[in-house]
Amino acid sequence: MRTPTKLFTLTAVGLVAAAATGAPATAAPTKQARAAWAPADSAAIHPGVQMYTDGAQCTANFVYTDTAGTTYVGYAAHCAGTGEATDTNGCDAGSLPLGAKVDFVEGGSLVTEGTRVGGGTLVYSSWLAMQRNGETDEDACAYNDLALVKVDAADTGKVNPSVPFWGGPVAVNTSGTAAGDTVHSYGNSSLRAGVELLSPKQGTSLGTEGGGWSHPVYTVTAGVPGDSGSAFLDADGNALGTLSTLALAPLAGSNGVGDLSRELAYAQATSGIAGLRLVPGTEPFRPIL
Repeated sequence: MRTPTKLFTLTAVGLVAAAATGAPATAAPTKQARAAWAPADSAAIHPGVQMYTDGAQCTANFVYTDTAGTTYVGYAAHCAGTGEATDTNGCDAGSLPLGAKVDFVEGGSLVTEGTRVGGGTLVYSSWLAMQRNGETDEDACAYNDLALVKVDAADTGKVNPSVPFWGGPVAVNTSGTAAGDTVHSYGNSSLRAGVELLSPKQGTSLGTEGGGWSHPVYTVTAGVPGDSGSAFLDADGNALGTLSTLALAPLAGSNGVGDLSRELAYAQATSGIAGLRLVPGTEPFRPIL
C-alpha cells in the first residue's frame, strides 16, 4: 500500500500526485506562438523558479502556451491547497479558488526574503477540475496534480522555457518510464537557502504506478519541502512529470512524479484553454552529471 504525503514546512509546501482521462497529449508542440523568449541565462521566470501562493512555496515545472500565445507556468495543484499534508486526494481536498495570486521569487530562504521577479494568476487546477467534473477514477484522484499560472502581461518578457542546468524540455514523454531508467530534475526549495549546487538532481525511475499516472523515483537527494511541482525529465530530455509526493511506505524516501502526458491531457480536456501545449526549451538538453 502506497503511503504518500505532501511536504509542508513553515511557508514551504510539499508534494502530491495524480491522473485523469482525456485525449493523449501531443508529443511535441506543432508551433510556438511566441516569437521570442528572454535569454535563458538572464530570464527571471523559468522552470525551477520559486512560486509563492498565500505563503506556501513550491517550484515551477515547465512553461506552456496556447493558441493565443498566452504564457503559463506550471506547478503542483496542491501548492494552492488549503488542507493538511495528508490531504493527497485531489477529488476532495481543499484548494484556493481560480484567480488566486501567485508570486515568482528568486533566492531567499525560510529566514531570508527572496526577490519578487514577477506575478501571475492561478487559472487551472487539476484538483478543482476533478471536483467540478465529479471525477470517479481513483488513480486520477490520487495522482493528477498539475496547476497552471497565467503570467502577468507585464512579466511575460522575463520568461524562458528552458530547465536550468539540464536544458530542454525536448517534448512531452508519452511512453512513461521503466524501472532503472535515468531521470533528471531541478528543485528550488527555499530550504536550500539559494545554494544552486543542490538544485540539479539525477536519479532512477522505479517504474510506474497508478495505471501509468505516476512514477516513483529515487534521486541522489530526495525532493524536499518546497520542491513540489518541479520538473522531471527523462533520459532523452523529454518532460516526464511533475514532483508530487514523498512516499513513506513501501518505498521510504522515494518521490512520486505525476505523469505529465496524462496531467496535460486532462488539462487540455477540462481547462477551456484552447491549444494548450508544452513549450520546448530554447537550450539543448545536456545530461552532464
